[in-house]
Amino acid sequence: MARSTARRRALNTLYEADEKGQDFLSLLDERIAEPGAQTPLPEYAIEIVRGVNEHRKAIDSQLNAHSKGWKVKRMHAIDRNILRIGTWEILYNDDVPDKVAIDEALNLAKTLSDDAAPSFIHGVLSAIATQNEQKTSAAPQASPSDSSEAPSPSQSSQADPVSPTSVESDETDQTN
Repeated sequence: MARSTARRRALNTLYEADEKGQDFLSLLDERIAEPGAQTPLPEYAIEIVRGVNEHRKAIDSQLNAHSKGWKVKRMHAIDRNILRIGTWEILYNDDVPDKVAIDEALNLAKTLSDDAAPSFIHGVLSAIATQNEQKTSAAPQASPSDSSEAPSPSQSSQADPVSPTSVESDETDQTN
């Protein structure tokens, strides 16, 4: 439960900085230095904000590549930052299994965003996790002298981008 709380606190910080047009780290420093205004930020929340900030360009590039028809700058700020946290956990935090990162992102989306967000977020993060898994499983396990067994670039595949408009609604007209 502590990490779920930390993710939410990290999301609050990222979202606030995003909405204010403020640098993530400067707002994080303000939150850390804030005497008694609220409970201190959990260490994992600080790690998330710093990690997202450090890898922001690569994270946003992944999000742009896997969200068909949606660029990061056009996404709702809350969804954009949920996706950034999930992507950071998938790509840069080996302590968190991909499935957990996706489930935690979905929980945030279900409570903080609109009805279409969870499906969109699930699709994007699943595609990123699948691509990352393919890259890591295709990485040669042999010594550097065994380079003949490394897969060629043509053997790697990329997951299809996901569009929020391509997700079917769960609601159907069931009038009798």
